[in-house]
Amino acid sequence: MATVKQLIATKKNAANYSVSANDTVLRALQVMAQASIGSVLVTDQNKYIGIFTERDYARKGELAGRAAKDTRVRDVMTGEMYTVMLDTPVEQCMVLMEKHHIRHLPVVEKGQLIGLVSLTDVMAAALSDRDSEIKGLENYILGSGFAS
Repeated sequence: MATVKQLIATKKNAANYSVSANDTVLRALQVMAQASIGSVLVTDQNKYIGIFTERDYARKGELAGRAAKDTRVRDVMTGEMYTVMLDTPVEQCMVLMEKHHIRHLPVVEKGQLIGLVSLTDVMAAALSDRDSEIKGLENYILGSGFAS
Protein backbone atom coordinates (compact mmCIF):
# COMPACT_ATOMS: atom_id res chain seq x y z
CA MET A 1 0.00 0.00 0.00
CA ALA A 2 1.51 3.30 -1.15
CA THR A 3 1.92 6.24 1.18
CA VAL A 4 1.98 9.98 0.60
CA LYS A 5 5.79 9.88 1.01
CA GLN A 6 6.07 7.59 -2.01
CA LEU A 7 3.61 9.77 -3.90
CA ILE A 8 5.62 12.94 -3.26
CA ALA A 9 8.85 11.19 -4.25
CA THR A 10 7.48 10.25 -7.67
CA LYS A 11 5.93 13.61 -8.54
CA LYS A 12 7.45 15.21 -11.63
CA ASN A 13 6.86 18.71 -10.29
CA ALA A 14 7.20 18.84 -6.52
CA ALA A 15 7.27 22.64 -6.30
CA ASN A 16 4.91 24.26 -3.82
CA TYR A 17 3.16 27.13 -5.53
CA SER A 18 1.62 29.86 -3.43
CA VAL A 19 0.24 33.36 -3.66
CA SER A 20 -0.36 36.04 -1.09
CA ALA A 21 -3.86 36.46 0.30
CA ASN A 22 -3.67 40.05 -0.95
CA ASP A 23 -2.81 39.07 -4.52
CA THR A 24 -5.56 39.35 -7.09
CA VAL A 25 -7.39 36.29 -8.33
CA LEU A 26 -5.97 37.12 -11.76
CA ARG A 27 -2.43 36.75 -10.36
CA ALA A 28 -3.33 33.39 -8.80
CA LEU A 29 -4.82 32.19 -12.09
CA GLN A 30 -1.65 33.25 -13.92
CA VAL A 31 0.52 31.25 -11.49
CA MET A 32 -1.74 28.23 -11.89
CA ALA A 33 -1.77 28.49 -15.69
CA GLN A 34 2.02 28.87 -15.94
CA ALA A 35 2.58 25.83 -13.71
CA SER A 36 -0.30 23.86 -15.26
CA ILE A 37 -1.85 23.18 -11.84
CA GLY A 38 -5.35 23.44 -10.42
CA SER A 39 -4.63 25.09 -7.09
CA VAL A 40 -2.22 27.27 -5.14
CA LEU A 41 -1.68 27.62 -1.44
CA VAL A 42 -2.46 31.02 0.07
CA THR A 43 -0.09 32.78 2.45
CA ASP A 44 -0.39 35.70 4.82
CA GLN A 45 2.72 36.95 6.65
CA ASN A 46 4.63 33.80 5.59
CA LYS A 47 1.98 31.43 7.00
CA TYR A 48 -0.28 29.17 4.95
CA ILE A 49 -3.84 30.23 5.61
CA GLY A 50 -5.78 28.52 2.85
CA ILE A 51 -5.95 27.16 -0.66
CA PHE A 52 -7.29 28.69 -3.86
CA THR A 53 -8.58 26.30 -6.52
CA GLU A 54 -10.15 26.43 -9.96
CA ARG A 55 -13.41 25.50 -8.24
CA ASP A 56 -13.11 28.55 -5.94
CA TYR A 57 -12.62 30.75 -8.99
CA ALA A 58 -15.64 29.34 -10.79
CA ARG A 59 -18.05 29.30 -7.86
CA LYS A 60 -17.01 32.25 -5.71
CA GLY A 61 -15.57 34.43 -8.45
CA GLU A 62 -17.19 34.23 -11.85
CA LEU A 63 -20.59 32.91 -10.76
CA ALA A 64 -20.73 35.54 -8.00
CA GLY A 65 -20.02 38.31 -10.51
CA ARG A 66 -16.52 39.11 -9.26
CA ALA A 67 -13.83 40.21 -11.70
CA ALA A 68 -10.53 38.35 -11.35
CA LYS A 69 -8.47 41.52 -11.74
CA ASP A 70 -10.33 43.30 -8.93
CA THR A 71 -10.86 40.45 -6.43
CA ARG A 72 -8.38 39.53 -3.71
CA VAL A 73 -7.58 35.85 -3.24
CA ARG A 74 -8.50 36.10 0.46
CA ASP A 75 -12.11 36.87 -0.54
CA VAL A 76 -12.63 33.67 -2.53
CA MET A 77 -10.13 31.13 -1.15
CA THR A 78 -10.98 28.08 0.94
CA GLY A 79 -9.73 28.67 4.46
CA GLU A 80 -10.37 25.21 5.87
CA MET A 81 -7.77 22.77 4.60
CA TYR A 82 -7.62 19.06 5.24
CA THR A 83 -4.03 17.91 5.46
CA VAL A 84 -2.17 14.59 5.41
CA MET A 85 1.25 13.43 6.60
CA LEU A 86 3.99 11.53 4.79
CA ASP A 87 2.96 8.20 6.31
CA THR A 88 -0.71 8.60 5.33
CA PRO A 89 -1.84 5.72 3.08
CA VAL A 90 -3.08 6.65 -0.39
CA GLU A 91 -6.40 4.97 0.41
CA GLN A 92 -6.92 7.39 3.31
CA CYS A 93 -6.27 10.31 0.95
CA MET A 94 -8.97 8.97 -1.35
CA VAL A 95 -11.41 8.72 1.56
CA LEU A 96 -10.70 12.32 2.65
CA MET A 97 -11.06 13.65 -0.88
CA GLU A 98 -14.32 11.82 -1.48
CA LYS A 99 -15.79 12.67 1.93
CA HIS A 100 -15.03 16.39 1.70
CA HIS A 101 -15.39 16.77 -2.10
CA ILE A 102 -11.87 18.12 -2.50
CA ARG A 103 -9.13 17.51 -5.05
CA HIS A 104 -6.00 18.73 -3.25
CA LEU A 105 -4.38 17.79 0.06
CA PRO A 106 -1.44 19.70 1.56
CA VAL A 107 1.18 17.40 3.08
CA VAL A 108 2.36 18.63 6.48
CA GLU A 109 5.04 17.15 8.71
CA LYS A 110 6.05 18.66 12.08
CA GLY A 111 4.17 21.85 11.27
CA GLN A 112 5.97 22.36 7.96
CA LEU A 113 4.48 22.13 4.50
CA ILE A 114 6.15 19.31 2.56
CA GLY A 115 4.08 19.36 -0.59
CA LEU A 116 0.66 19.03 -2.13
CA VAL A 117 -1.01 15.95 -3.58
CA SER A 118 -3.83 16.09 -6.07
CA LEU A 119 -6.62 13.69 -6.91
CA THR A 120 -4.68 12.82 -10.09
CA ASP A 121 -1.60 11.88 -8.00
CA VAL A 122 -3.68 9.77 -5.63
CA MET A 123 -5.57 7.97 -8.39
CA ALA A 124 -2.35 7.18 -10.29
CA ALA A 125 -0.82 5.66 -7.13
CA ALA A 126 -3.97 3.68 -6.34
CA LEU A 127 -4.10 2.29 -9.88
CA SER A 128 -0.44 1.36 -9.71
CA ASP A 129 -1.04 -0.48 -6.42
CA ARG A 130 -3.95 -2.38 -7.97
CA ASP A 131 -1.83 -3.23 -11.02
CA SER A 132 0.85 -4.67 -8.74
CA GLU A 133 -1.70 -6.73 -6.82
CA ILE A 134 -3.20 -8.11 -10.03
CA LYS A 135 0.20 -9.09 -11.42
CA GLY A 136 1.08 -10.79 -8.14
CA LEU A 137 -2.15 -12.77 -8.18
CA GLU A 138 -1.63 -13.74 -11.82
CA ASN A 139 1.88 -15.00 -11.01
CA TYR A 140 0.57 -16.94 -8.04
CA ILE A 141 -2.21 -18.53 -10.08
CA LEU A 142 0.18 -19.45 -12.89
CA GLY A 143 2.46 -21.15 -10.37
CA SER A 144 5.45 -18.91 -10.93
CA GLY A 145 5.46 -17.73 -7.33
CA PHE A 146 4.36 -14.46 -5.83
CA ALA A 147 6.11 -11.43 -7.28
CA SER A 148 5.72 -7.87 -6.10
